[in-house]
Amino acid sequence: MKRSFNKSKATIISLIVIVIILSISNYAAIRKLDIALRGPKNPTPEKVVSTLENIEKIEAPNDTTAIIVLIIDDFGYRNDTVSDEFLNLDIPLTCAIIPGHSFSKKFAEKAISAGKEVIIHMPMESANYTPGEEGFKLSSKMTSDLIESKLIDAIESIPEAIGMNNHQGSRATADGKIMTVVASVLKQRNKYFIDSRTSSNTVGEKTMISMGVPTARRNIFLDNDNEIRKIEKQIEKLVQFANKNGMGIGIGHARQNTLQVLKNKIPELEAKGYVFEFASRIVK
Repeated sequence: MKRSFNKSKATIISLIVIVIILSISNYAAIRKLDIALRGPKNPTPEKVVSTLENIEKIEAPNDTTAIIVLIIDDFGYRNDTVSDEFLNLDIPLTCAIIPGHSFSKKFAEKAISAGKEVIIHMPMESANYTPGEEGFKLSSKMTSDLIESKLIDAIESIPEAIGMNNHQGSRATADGKIMTVVASVLKQRNKYFIDSRTSSNTVGEKTMISMGVPTARRNIFLDNDNEIRKIEKQIEKLVQFANKNGMGIGIGHARQNTLQVLKNKIPELEAKGYVFEFASRIVK
């Protein structure tokens, strides 16, 4: 009788333990479901990534003399008055920022806040070696995987960028392998490419077109010579090109003399009916 009682007692205890285990398991499952349905208390914010979506392409309006696109290279080196004053120019301005420098990210944020457009000024190998930007520079000696990795690192370091142009790159832009990888990454990320044409042998624009990446080419360099009068002459050449073709793309650099000439010339050109636009609105 006593043995039967002990056996019954053991059975009851076992059943109680099983009930407790099942209750805990059910609670854990219900808790997981509740969290999944409600989401985490502090979700990780999405990264801000700029792309070409919703950018309206334009043609020159009937009452416009011509369209002028200004791209200013080499932002990111400094955080100074000259850089900031470019942001005060009252026109759509495309700012090309070199990745990896002390002020690259900060300037990108300031440019967007000022209503400007940001692109990556991607370091690329030149025919004659020039030091600098080794962490991002694209070289013909690199594997396609390494080139792709550097491009992705550059894009992710400046998520505000909607496109890219080449920094130097007379050798790299003439290399079909490099430019094919560039085109592939830009297409995946929905960004455009401006061929700065630092070499007459460039295949940049051609490769972008063949792979369906929105693109255009630089028409006039504004300040290869830093004298004010020479820069003014280059602006005149850009205007002449725009008059002939309906549009012109000029590339300058973040320098005091270039800034001064633009401050003087922009109001004059606007008064004559010229319209300034972001590069993103004219790429095809």
